[in-house]
Amino acid sequence: MTTNTENQGHSLDILKWVITILLLAVAIVGNHYYSDASVVVRALGVIVLFAIAGFVALQTTKGKLALAFAKESQIEVRKVVWPTRQEALNTTFIVLIATGVLAIILWGLDAALLKIVNLITGV
Repeated sequence: MTTNTENQGHSLDILKWVITILLLAVAIVGNHYYSDASVVVRALGVIVLFAIAGFVALQTTKGKLALAFAKESQIEVRKVVWPTRQEALNTTFIVLIATGVLAIILWGLDAALLKIVNLITGV
């Protein structure tokens, strides 16, 4: 009995995904087909069809998992301790200075290697 229920749920998910894809296709083809209609009307139609397709997709197992993941991610983002403006500026300046120093070192190394290669090849 459990297997029958799982198969039925899987079949419903497939049907929901097919409906979602059809709604998206209707939105795209309809937007192209009614290209002579007002842009506002077409945009509104596409937005409505995309919203309906999103709602149908969220009713699937994977859609529910994605929604749960998004909610958990939002909770985790609230837990993050963001740096102050001064900390962000200090870190940015440190990165810029380190990048500049490394660029100068690599430029000097490149120039030295170029001189060595020129001496060896006689160019």
